[in-house]
Amino acid sequence: MTDDRFRPFDTKLDRDAALKHLNTAVAGADDGELFLERKRSEALVFDDGRVKTASYDAMEGFGLRAVRGEVAGYAHSSDISERALTRAVETARLAVGDGGGVMAPPPTPTNRRLYTDADPIAGHDFPVKLDTLREIDAFARALDPRVVQVSATLAASLQEVVIVRADGTEVSDTRPMTRLNVAVIVEQDGRRESGHAGGGGRVGLDGLIDPQDWQGKAREALRIALVNLEAEAAPAGVMDVVLGPGWPGILLHEAIGHGLEGDFNRKGSSAFAGLMGQRIAAPGVTVLDDGTIPDRRGSITVDDEGTPSGKNVLIEDGILLGYMQDRQNARLMGVDPTGNGRRESYAHIPMPRMTNTYMLGGEADPADIVADLKDGIYAVGFGGGQVDITNGKFVFSCTEAYRVKNGKVGAPVKGATLIGDGATALQQIRALGNDMALDPGMGNCGKQGQWVPVGVGQPTVMIGGLTVGGSAA
Repeated sequence: MTDDRFRPFDTKLDRDAALKHLNTAVAGADDGELFLERKRSEALVFDDGRVKTASYDAMEGFGLRAVRGEVAGYAHSSDISERALTRAVETARLAVGDGGGVMAPPPTPTNRRLYTDADPIAGHDFPVKLDTLREIDAFARALDPRVVQVSATLAASLQEVVIVRADGTEVSDTRPMTRLNVAVIVEQDGRRESGHAGGGGRVGLDGLIDPQDWQGKAREALRIALVNLEAEAAPAGVMDVVLGPGWPGILLHEAIGHGLEGDFNRKGSSAFAGLMGQRIAAPGVTVLDDGTIPDRRGSITVDDEGTPSGKNVLIEDGILLGYMQDRQNARLMGVDPTGNGRRESYAHIPMPRMTNTYMLGGEADPADIVADLKDGIYAVGFGGGQVDITNGKFVFSCTEAYRVKNGKVGAPVKGATLIGDGATALQQIRALGNDMALDPGMGNCGKQGQWVPVGVGQPTVMIGGLTVGGSAA
């Protein structure tokens, strides 16, 4: 077997010459690096009994950054060559001006490995992947005669990065990613509803193409679709809400997590700016961002600046303890980087981003939490949402939710949206279950036009006084 690992200094660039150009770019700067990347990705979509798309993409390139104070100069190219690097130096140096900066020390290296470096695309032949999708389609249709359409997606990628600093420090990381999604549409009496399930992580495809795994996803997608088939119009009004464990942590990610990223707080635009050391959540609430969990979708051995990922406590027992930081914002705020400097690709500048963000569990029995809900909504699945970082206000749509009265879970409801603001919601947490769980591995996070894979998690949580948007009279 040939070794096809990404070695840009063996095949594309002379290392000494590249280092010379990098030093020219960052002379008089506070920070900077050369980021080199190669990424290959494959996606197969089997929809309505046929192959809808089959794609394979490959890209490579570099990004050169020079940072001086609050300004960063960034240049990138898909051509990894000395000629392109020479041109990039001129652009990156625009941020340095007359210089005068003091170069920040490099990150402390790590030998930790959080995931395999095997190529998940090459691990199985194309016919095997296609046959798996056909089997998923046939299996899901056989589960229930009301199934009228099935869509299954199998995706895999391998990202390889090399990060070089002016002192010659070099860090590399090989990042696999796989995911399998199943969506089902059912029809009864002229009414159609859908359900979906999926997951994956920084693992190979072996587990995902195992029938025990995908059959469970197909059954879950069908279950959700059938629940929605029986759903009634959601009520509207201010009421208490219980969120289920795992994926509902997406609300925590959006409504609270973004507000705890360093750049928003340095600029004073976050609802949590200036509150370090103060109580911002109910007692017992502890929130972490942890990029060190093996094989998880949001995990990274090192971030895209070369800083090892960390297990960072953001809120402890309701008290704000820290923000997520990249190198630039950490330096400007006088704190240490936390391993959260991430970028979508070589064509993007790094910024503070979440990895796996979750709330720790409490001591309450989840069943007791639901039983204590007198009049409200029990939400266990979420779709899209929006949040305003400056005030933390959010709107989230529920994909699976139930009406609860006097502690009894009643009919499923359709069209429910949860409306509130993160700062208030944190203060109104009334109960934490002992069932903390992470999501199945399907999260993506967008910020300033960049998308990165993330993870979320939480226990069963009761939040008082959220506004529920619905259409029931």
